[in-house]
Amino acid sequence: MSQSACGTTTGGWGGAPGGSGPGKIVLMIITGVETWTDQLPLTRPYVIATRVVNTVDLHFVRLENNLGFFGLGCAAPTAVTNENAEACLGALDACAHNIVKGSDPRPLRALIRRLRKECVHHPSAMAALDMALYDLLARSVGIPVAAMLGQCVKALPTSITIGILPLEETLSEAREYLGRGFRCLKVKLGLNYEEDLERLRALRELCPADIQIRVDANQGYTIEQARQLAHESHALNLELIEQPLGRGKEGHLLGLSRAAQKLMAADESLHGPEDALRLAADMPFGIWNIKLMKCGGITGALGISDIAQLAGIDLMWGCMDESVISIA
Repeated sequence: MSQSACGTTTGGWGGAPGGSGPGKIVLMIITGVETWTDQLPLTRPYVIATRVVNTVDLHFVRLENNLGFFGLGCAAPTAVTNENAEACLGALDACAHNIVKGSDPRPLRALIRRLRKECVHHPSAMAALDMALYDLLARSVGIPVAAMLGQCVKALPTSITIGILPLEETLSEAREYLGRGFRCLKVKLGLNYEEDLERLRALRELCPADIQIRVDANQGYTIEQARQLAHESHALNLELIEQPLGRGKEGHLLGLSRAAQKLMAADESLHGPEDALRLAADMPFGIWNIKLMKCGGITGALGISDIAQLAGIDLMWGCMDESVISIA
């Protein structure tokens, strides 16, 4: 029986290959670490308000313990978190070798606190290490990470993104995705408001009423454009309007009606729990988009979700351009 999720166990943590019978003390130490980089092509390049995206450079980490179990993590550094690929990999490699290797991962919160101090400027590196530790512990006890965390939601609707495209290409992609069974479309906006509105009206006409449309301006709008889109949202049946203004300008949203504010979703304005505390005070957004690469992994995401629950904020879970390791 396990005495503690974070302490010495007797016959608990997964049982080493060959067995560790009742009454035997199981020692768990991370004995192996590996980091590497890979560039992955996107299935389809896309355009957002700030750039064109064709490929993605990702960093990976693999942790192994003395019982033969392993855990995987992925880092996707971006300009959103003020990271660059080289510095992220350096932080990931240094922390994996100098802090994680040789550690007992079961006192997880203590180990995470040490890592967060070293990765304060490298949230995606922190995310990779954080998820790898959770993955390692979950594999060691033979359950998925979600079950280890006390899963209460069995399924979430998944959207697929349409980048900033000319009208006919937008509609063509939408038809393709609807044909593949997607029920929620996320549409990138933010370069030209009038063209955005034209695209959305055409999309709404194309899509059945039960198809959700959510939009993301990626900080590309003025407050007046955000106000106008909120006014149009009822006719367009928009689910939400993500990050219309730049990070640091969210206070302007307080001038909108409460109904309009509830439509607004924070992305770039919300990195970690510290941002969540600030946004919970004034509540310029009715929805928060949690991304592991912004908040430093599962631990940071749990902190944000706890604050959201207390503040009555709805949540959505997003991602950067990542691999299945971190998205799953």
